[in-house]
Amino acid sequence: MDYDFAIIGGGIAGVSLAARLSGAGRVLVLEAEANLAHHASGRSAALYEPRYGLPPIVELSLASGQYFHETPNILSPRGLMIVAKAEDRAAFDEDCAGMDLAEIGLDAGLAMVPILNPETVASVGYADHAWDIDTDLLIQGFARQARSQNATFQMRAKVLGLDRDGAGWRVRTTTGDMTARVVVNAAGAWADEVAGLVGVAQIGLTPLRRSMARLPAPNGLDVSRWPMIFGAGESWYAKPDAGALIVSPAEEDLTTPHDAFADDMVLAEGLARYEEMVTAPVTRLLANWAGLRSFAPDRIPVIGFDAAVPGFFWLAGQGGYGFQSCPAASQLAADLILGNSPDADTALIGALSPLRFA
Repeated sequence: MDYDFAIIGGGIAGVSLAARLSGAGRVLVLEAEANLAHHASGRSAALYEPRYGLPPIVELSLASGQYFHETPNILSPRGLMIVAKAEDRAAFDEDCAGMDLAEIGLDAGLAMVPILNPETVASVGYADHAWDIDTDLLIQGFARQARSQNATFQMRAKVLGLDRDGAGWRVRTTTGDMTARVVVNAAGAWADEVAGLVGVAQIGLTPLRRSMARLPAPNGLDVSRWPMIFGAGESWYAKPDAGALIVSPAEEDLTTPHDAFADDMVLAEGLARYEEMVTAPVTRLLANWAGLRSFAPDRIPVIGFDAAVPGFFWLAGQGGYGFQSCPAASQLAADLILGNSPDADTALIGALSPLRFA
């Protein structure tokens, strides 16, 4: 075999797994684009809020905390705020309970974010247990670790076919053919398409578009210390970014795997929801873009060997939680591939396993 492990997909999932596996065998990462993290990983809101998501995601995210806090310069303090209108109180209470935020008064909220609108903001919640993730530093760190242990990265290598070849696989790509003992499907929004190349039962991964706009700092204020702000029920969010503010409608619009772009109408509607809660109108955009968040039908990631096809491993369906959960998710995946005893308990392994769809 040319390689022990061929990982399809050069986003955070595939690259972090390459770092974990590279000391245990010959690793190949195949990325269809010219650069790593081109699609979903490169368009993340980049927040580590470990209590954000369904229970299995929260468990992975909390388990990733040691890696994040011990790796220099990956995290920087941000904090998280939720604001709500009076009629959104139920959603506000649910959000605060789920992510362990404390309700604070409007005056305290205004001290942090002076553009909050006192006429519309009825409730404010806040927690300091949220951090910015330097996503480029994280993914490049994993890539350096993998390369230092002789992992190979092939860019512009779209996978055209996968065929069983004895005890392993023949992988056909736009850059040539190679063989591998194990194939890892870390192809993000394209993961079901990759499964289809070998007749593996598709899981039903759903790519959902999320749009973003970059705005000048409101009223020329210094936004660097503002928290990330959610509208109750995740109806929109805003986050400081390099002296500007990124605002998202937080939409989840069904789409197909592609190089996503923002929907102007959806973006305008989301910006209107944001504007309703602040006193600074949106007068211009610096840029806009979109990314894909891909989910399994139960919105829980899929990590494990396929039920029917030997040597085919799933690492997909991370949704919007790939960065905040990647240290623990990649370690679990590597342990399962290598036959090691994972730190994760059996309940979590079962919740993540593709066997749940068999």
